[in-house]
Amino acid sequence: MSVIGSVERVGQVLDLYTREQPEWGVTQVAARLGVSKSSAHALLSTLSGLGLLHRTPENRYQLGWRLVALSRVLLEGTPITQMARPVMERLVHEFGETVHLGALEAGRVIYLEKLQGNRAVRVEMTGVGAELWAHSSGLGKVLLSHLPESEVRASLTWRGLPRFTPSTITDLDELLSLLPQVRAQGHAYDIEEFAPELCCVAAPIYNHASAVVAALSFSVPAYRFYESKPTYRAAILEAAREVSERLGFVSPHPLEAAWTPH
Repeated sequence: MSVIGSVERVGQVLDLYTREQPEWGVTQVAARLGVSKSSAHALLSTLSGLGLLHRTPENRYQLGWRLVALSRVLLEGTPITQMARPVMERLVHEFGETVHLGALEAGRVIYLEKLQGNRAVRVEMTGVGAELWAHSSGLGKVLLSHLPESEVRASLTWRGLPRFTPSTITDLDELLSLLPQVRAQGHAYDIEEFAPELCCVAAPIYNHASAVVAALSFSVPAYRFYESKPTYRAAILEAAREVSERLGFVSPHPLEAAWTPH
């Protein structure tokens, strides 16, 4: 196997790990990746030796502690988090709600920062380093809307669109038809799509090269969200604009509409 092929295989192994399945055996990995048991064993053993995986006494494999150290380096060295935190703190102080900062990685939302206010409902499934299904979140929809359709289709076909509530979008074509509207209006909602009685509104963060690199969101109890939806939307749009400008973004004329609340 080529070097590139080996690296891709490593990525496929790491992508297997989720909250729902944090531990894998050699036979399972071999079946999932379509390789022999000996190849799967060699790959898992190598990753374990590098500290990226940890072998349990039962000869199964979990993620390794080296990933924690690497994630700390990443988060502490990421300017997005540093630039966003003061803006997030101001939002939490003003509204008392939970504010999230997230980025997209291989079709998943990765939380880079989370601040919880004194009025906020506790959102247990989120936290720094946690992952969320992109199709069921405001953050995910905003971030997906700035990717080519082919990339979105390939990623979500691989991962699937599981249903979490009766409001979850589980049809890929339906989601794809929504994304151009999300991109045009510059924000996206999660209306009780991931958890009952919880709503979100999210807006994109641009860098100096006008590329979307992250997104910012409010997570609000449904009854408060429905009462003040335009207020939350306007606040998150303005906050995302401020973080983008801190990253050097200068909005050209065609993108001005993306910052205008609808």
